[in-house]
Parts: sequence; structure tokens; C-alpha cells
Amino acid sequence: MRYLLIPVKDLSRAKQRLAALMTQAERTRLAWAMLENTFAAAAAARSADRIAVVTLYEPAIELAKQYGMDVILETEQISESASVDFGSREAIKFGAEAVLRLPIDLPLISSQDIETILAADQPNSLATPSVVIVPSRDGSGTNAILRRPPTLFPSHFGAGSLAKHLREAEQANAACQLINLPNIALDIDEPEDLAEFLGRGQGTAIHELLAEMNVAERLKRFFETWPS
Repeated sequence: MRYLLIPVKDLSRAKQRLAALMTQAERTRLAWAMLENTFAAAAAARSADRIAVVTLYEPAIELAKQYGMDVILETEQISESASVDFGSREAIKFGAEAVLRLPIDLPLISSQDIETILAADQPNSLATPSVVIVPSRDGSGTNAILRRPPTLFPSHFGAGSLAKHLREAEQANAACQLINLPNIALDIDEPEDLAEFLGRGQGTAIHELLAEMNVAERLKRFFETWPS
């Protein structure tokens, strides 16, 4: 059984690195729009057996229930890595043999992207441990990771996570695949990420939201005053 695992933190303080461009209320709206997009993409991925949301955030719990997703309630939120590892352990109790972690800040993610990752997961009769990773746009982060079994090694999300996860996979003697998926590689953390998205995400609800906020003009002013 293959699980999609979506960790969600409290979005009331989301995306602090965009504070120079957007108010907290605007950043929360953006984070929620990306969450809704991620949930919709996950729900449309037919190759996933179950979807679980690991969170304490009540609005995310309610939305997950509307989609018929499992909710894994945390007792506390320490870090994304801790949330994913806790959720993976809980998913095993429900029969998960592989878990694909998806973040909620991928504005271009689609069900086809998720299907591509799941298609790369090919269990064999020898039960060889395996890992599928989609790197971040800059090649240093881990924007999606599938582990078989789910607790093959601990998570190391954050700066330099790709190298850490590759090292863990090697030490676990796991078959490891790196897949470059442009839609998954783009996450929204920095102003540069917003600029990249605005150039690629035309026609999406998130792009329309940013247009409503006049973010393109804010970005222009921001980069004009950015130290060279």
C-alpha cells in the first residue's frame, strides 16, 4: 500500500521569508491557496492507495475530511522532519509499505506529477529498500521523497537536505532514483521563487490571487532596491 503524506503546520505564521513583500494575512492566504491546490492534486492521483494529512491545524483537518483523507493528529509540532517521521510511523500501522511526502508550497503541482513519482516506485520480489527523490529547483533541497519502507531513514528537511537524504539512502543500501520534475522543483519560499512562478503559473488560481495582491509590481520594486 502506498500513502501520500502531507504535513501541514499552522499557516497563521506562514512564509516569513516573504515578509518584505506581503503582509502576514496575505502570506496566509497564499499558503492556504497552495494547500488547497496540493490537496486537489493528491486527491486526483489514482495510483495512491491512501492520503494522510499530519497536522494540528484545524482548518487543514476540516479540508482533509472533506476530501476523505486520513488525519494523523500530532501531539506537538517540532519540525517538518519530525512531523513526516511521525506520520510515516503512523501510516505503517495502517498498512503503508511506501510513503510519498509532499509539501504544501508547490504552486504548480499536478496529479500527473504525483503519478510520475509513484510510477518510479517499483517494488521487487526481493523487497529491496528504495527511494525516489525530486530535488528542489536549486538542486540542494528535497521537494518530494518516497521511501520504501516508510521509516527507512529519518528525514532531514531544510538546508542541504538532498545530500543528507542521498547519504542516508546509500547507508541503507537502498535503490535510489532522482527525478527532475519542474512543477515539483518549484516551491515558494523566497521572492525569487515568486518571480519564477509568476512567469510560469499563468491561468492558475494561485497566479490570479497574486495578481489580485499586485505582487508582480511589489516584486519589481523589491528587486530594484535589492543590494547588488
